[in-house]
Amino acid sequence: MNPIKGLVLGAGGARGFAHLGFLQVLDEEMISMDLVVGCSAGAIFGALWCAGMDLYRIERLLTYPGFAKKILDPAVSKEGLIKGDRILEVIRLLTKDMSFANLKIPLAIVATDLETGELVVFREGSVAQAVRASISIPGFFKPYRYQGRLLVDGAVKNRLPVHVAREMGADKVLAVDVKKGLANKLTSAMDILLQSIEILEDEVFRTQCHGADLLLQPDIGHIGSFQFDRAEEGIRLGRNIALTKCSEIKRIMA
Repeated sequence: MNPIKGLVLGAGGARGFAHLGFLQVLDEEMISMDLVVGCSAGAIFGALWCAGMDLYRIERLLTYPGFAKKILDPAVSKEGLIKGDRILEVIRLLTKDMSFANLKIPLAIVATDLETGELVVFREGSVAQAVRASISIPGFFKPYRYQGRLLVDGAVKNRLPVHVAREMGADKVLAVDVKKGLANKLTSAMDILLQSIEILEDEVFRTQCHGADLLLQPDIGHIGSFQFDRAEEGIRLGRNIALTKCSEIKRIMA
């Protein structure tokens, strides 16, 4: 019997564009996965891949000048800088408003319950709403209320949830972590808050990241978590690591 292969795509804000380039190469090399787990930025690209979207069309959309500004809607509330309604609508459109049951590849999306502190794993219902919950970076996006829970970024609990892929039955796990390295330029209160959260997440990551058969970390630390205008560079770096490690991926995940 063939081993069940799982792919885990981690959190990373704008660094998550690397996931798109990485997935393009998997498609080009015809490397398939039996299940996917996505956290935050990883949830966005995991959902698009599992929905069978054209990843090159997605690239053209995301690298279109000014696209990020169009989908980040400023909030008037005190709960976060960005309301998140527009991004929810865009994800709804791109995933054709699919439910988890309609996806071509089984997917799990993780978020954190702000009121109980639990890691919440979504495997049914609306894909777009689960993604919206998973990307709620504290202080940046408004927390998202869904299924009776107040939800924030899954990375608060675990930015690379390998154990979820194991729980779904994966015998072999390939994990892509896009958060290696801290940004050097801290120019705003938001940068400082985010860097502090990332340092805390890094502690959690070090204790929980074991368990992947292959862990890949694109060289993307110089891109800030909110530098959405660097999509093209992020995608290229994701492609680079996938192409460099392609034979290793095929060997280990065979």
